[in-house]
Amino acid sequence: MLRLYDHRTRRAEPLPGGRGLRVQILDGSGLRVPVVADLLRRVAERAGRHVRIASTQPFALDDHNVAPFEVVDTPLADADLYVTSGAARRPDALCLVVGHETGDRTAHADPLAVRLAMLEVAYREPLELSEARVAAATERLDRWRGKVAEWATSPGRPMNREYAREAETALADDLGSPGALDVLDRLAADAGVPPGAKLETFIRVDLLLGLDLVSAIGRA
Repeated sequence: MLRLYDHRTRRAEPLPGGRGLRVQILDGSGLRVPVVADLLRRVAERAGRHVRIASTQPFALDDHNVAPFEVVDTPLADADLYVTSGAARRPDALCLVVGHETGDRTAHADPLAVRLAMLEVAYREPLELSEARVAAATERLDRWRGKVAEWATSPGRPMNREYAREAETALADDLGSPGALDVLDRLAADAGVPPGAKLETFIRVDLLLGLDLVSAIGRA
């Protein structure tokens, strides 16, 4: 069950019931708010929800793997959930309050390394997109992509359900992306898991993280 931190109760609360989930972005300044909204959509849809995300401003973030949101003239009056930055006014409703973001995302070459750098920090905490942070994320991303390309040359095996479940559980607990990323690091280093199983597990988890980890397959 997907649970999100509610600033009113100061604890993680289950999403409102029903198959649909209506989400309104209130403040999309910077990149972090739409990336977090995109992660929410991916995780909620994995849980079987039909997600509608609306924003009063358009975003052009295809290179960061953020799919377009519905653009509306006025905020949804019946939203189940709101996403906003820490500087904006919080409604008296379930609301994802994204931590303050600093740094210049346009200065970095790989937009998905920037996305990874954002996912490495819990969304409610402040984030500085420093050169050192993005460089470390770039190295981590390149290492994973290289491993995935290597595993793709091995015999196919079913995904490892234990690791996949652990990563999905972390994401279902207030979008715990740092924990899910740590799961991938441990999986990559686990000599007891066949390469083909590592490949399938990475692919399944990456559908939630949106890091295009298969991009190096076939390039060698």
